[in-house]
Amino acid sequence: MTSDEKFHGPGLPGKPILILFIERRQMSSETFIAWLYESAPSTMIRDVSWIVPTVQCIHIIAIAVIFGSAFVSDLRLAGVLATDESPGKVVRRYFPWMWRALIVLLLTGLVMSIGEPERVLTNSTFWLKMVLVVAAFTLTWLARRPLLSPDAEASGARWAHLVKPISWLSLFLWCCVIVCGRWIAYTI
Repeated sequence: MTSDEKFHGPGLPGKPILILFIERRQMSSETFIAWLYESAPSTMIRDVSWIVPTVQCIHIIAIAVIFGSAFVSDLRLAGVLATDESPGKVVRRYFPWMWRALIVLLLTGLVMSIGEPERVLTNSTFWLKMVLVVAAFTLTWLARRPLLSPDAEASGARWAHLVKPISWLSLFLWCCVIVCGRWIAYTI
């Protein structure tokens, strides 16, 4: 065997064995979606009549909890609601609800994606929603993190001048997440 055959493989001039191996192992998105659709969990999610509507209801409740918590705490940070309580106290009350609801939202979204992978994974609105969820929760976390300790207050912080705009942006992003979530059904 020549050194060229060792690198390129017998009868395959110009294409290294490693590249051939990688090409054969790579799965295109269409192949992955087809594989996922044919998988046992996907089939079960589609075939059991109560799974999809139940998961969708839980998914909607989770986004409602996230949005409700963001709504109250963002409006408090913006100085519009619950001004008789400190921003830190309001944030500490609602932030744990947001975290838990986000976990439920992601898990139920995963179930729905497994059940209908082609409808979801090829949908650009779905991917926009994912980007918005990450952006909204990152912004939410960054804006609230300094207020999570019991002795923290927003008024004296060096970032206090950014609190109101961040609060309004956070609400806007969560509204966009909700709109994208509904729009997914109509952009097939």
